[in-house]
Amino acid sequence: MKDKYVLTAESVTAGHPDKLCDTIADAVVDACLEHDPTAHVACEVMATAGKIIAAGEITAARFPDIPAVICRTVREAGYGGSDYEVEVITHEQSPDIAGAVNNGAETGAGDQGIVYGYACDETPELLPLPVVLAHKLTRLLTQARKLHTIPSLKPDGKAQVSVEYQFGVPKRVSAVVVSCQHEDGVELAELRHAVMRHIIQPAFQDFPLDAETEILINPSGRFVEGGFEADTGLTGRKLMVDTYGGLAPHGGGALSGKDGTKVDRSGAYMARYIAKNIVAAGLAERCTVSLAYAIGKAKPVMVEVDAHGTGKYSDTALEQAVRTVCKLTPNGMIDTLGLDKPIFRKFCNYGHFTHADAPWEQTDMTEVLESACHAKETGVSAR
Repeated sequence: MKDKYVLTAESVTAGHPDKLCDTIADAVVDACLEHDPTAHVACEVMATAGKIIAAGEITAARFPDIPAVICRTVREAGYGGSDYEVEVITHEQSPDIAGAVNNGAETGAGDQGIVYGYACDETPELLPLPVVLAHKLTRLLTQARKLHTIPSLKPDGKAQVSVEYQFGVPKRVSAVVVSCQHEDGVELAELRHAVMRHIIQPAFQDFPLDAETEILINPSGRFVEGGFEADTGLTGRKLMVDTYGGLAPHGGGALSGKDGTKVDRSGAYMARYIAKNIVAAGLAERCTVSLAYAIGKAKPVMVEVDAHGTGKYSDTALEQAVRTVCKLTPNGMIDTLGLDKPIFRKFCNYGHFTHADAPWEQTDMTEVLESACHAKETGVSAR
């Protein structure tokens, strides 16, 4: 690791076109799970000027009114929900996949894939500092729009934060970028002043900017046209925003639009839950948990824990403890984290791992993991 380096992460508002497609997809998942906890859903959304398309595979006891779900979700994001032509193209899950997933007492993984969970002790959220700060900015943008603190704001927007590290410790913010959609006729200088006062300064109260921090507010200038009118949106295109800002590995699978049998969602949540509990327990300062699955098979084909040289116990002991005390099958992860409930839309904006009330963000496994690690380390040493 270099003595001095800069790490950068970004975030987007709930009105960003890609993120709104994620929200729509998760609203569809929730609508299916509300009446059928065993529903299998894979929903993809694409939207552009005047058109929203929802497509995928849905097997559920009760089929929701997807056009109504879409229009309501778009309205709640701050846009006119009835101003779009809505097309829904869905069919039931492939019988081949359904047979593989439901073959036997244990639900098999809905697909192959590798997922990662990460945690570090830089912030109370146990996430990298640039990730936390970027999401603070976009949350405040949305709050300022809804509360009319900045009356000219519109729903689309994004933020980016660069933090300078020295010997692995965050020392200063080197750059902040905020781009926000606004009403026509607003003076750019006036908007920049309002964003600085109501968004940037509050976001950095706990980690202040300095005189050398580069601050860019709407660096492209005018940003009147936004949302689907300006940019085509697509589910699953904000993977780094959803997870760790590119500062930790990502297996490539999207999170939104999928029920809990899809391990690229449930496995990613479980891996984060495990990594966070390891760090919260003081078993490591940083931790990456890796899980890999084969379609139709319940148990993971790989479980790895990497404490990046910061572990209280060996990585082997950590891995064995995780295998012993954590339920890593699809059924086990769904049961542990309550993923058969309609909770997904609530947590799909501003990062999936920044919500203190999300089931995968709880730190209720610390004592169990500590005890299991101690036992495994003793056993490893004895051999």
